[in-house]
Amino acid sequence: MLNYSTYLHSHSNEWVTFVHGAGGSSSIWYKQIRDFKAEFNVLILDLRGHGNSKPKLKDAFNTKYTFDSITNDIVEVIDFLKIESSHFVGISLGTILIRNIAEKHPSRVKSMIMGGAIMKLDFRSQILIKVGVIFKSVVPYMYLYRLFAFIIMPRKNHKKSRLLFVNEAKKLYQKEFVRWFKLTSELNPLLRFFRAKDIKIPTLYVMGAEDHLFLPSIKNIVSQHSTSILYVVEKCGHVVNVEQPLLFNKTSLDFIKNRVEAI
Repeated sequence: MLNYSTYLHSHSNEWVTFVHGAGGSSSIWYKQIRDFKAEFNVLILDLRGHGNSKPKLKDAFNTKYTFDSITNDIVEVIDFLKIESSHFVGISLGTILIRNIAEKHPSRVKSMIMGGAIMKLDFRSQILIKVGVIFKSVVPYMYLYRLFAFIIMPRKNHKKSRLLFVNEAKKLYQKEFVRWFKLTSELNPLLRFFRAKDIKIPTLYVMGAEDHLFLPSIKNIVSQHSTSILYVVEKCGHVVNVEQPLLFNKTSLDFIKNRVEAI
């Protein structure tokens, strides 16, 4: 089972589950935990092979992960904790996993908060991935990861986010990185399906105005999906919860509280 931590509230029955992105860990939520645990029960976890979650024994000889198998890891934790349903908060690739949970287990998802959401790969993103596919087995993965981090978060004010993710990624092994990188082969058809379907679960996209790779597609999705809202954070890049934590926390908590009050 994935490594996880919970913070129980004295009287709230609502749960908020945090899902980090590829190369990160539950530690990226350090600026969220205090504010969220003051209002709700909180669950943070480390995805497979990240943080303190070791790859499953059965994956020792399996070179390929799938979005469904990684999604099932998360569901296994919430089942174990007997959490019937939760609000989900994700960043970067974590937003894809949350959207997949909503697709496979819609009754478990009360609302989705998608920070730095990835819902479409533009031409630049696809070229970046193709370069990674070519060199993933011959170039030390940290060189590739640093390159990706710089392209996604290129500005001076993104430096803190870049360093955080690079430092977390150093904890991965080369084989683990390659397994996760192979997930990119599933991305285009999966994201195309997600964009085409309005799942009717309240969704808040929190995007940095400087998230040049992913913001345009989110604007388009929100214009087509009736249950989606977009909040754009000025002077902010891809990792909004780290760069602008106060705005991220307030906007996200207000969104969840409005959903709770509406029930």
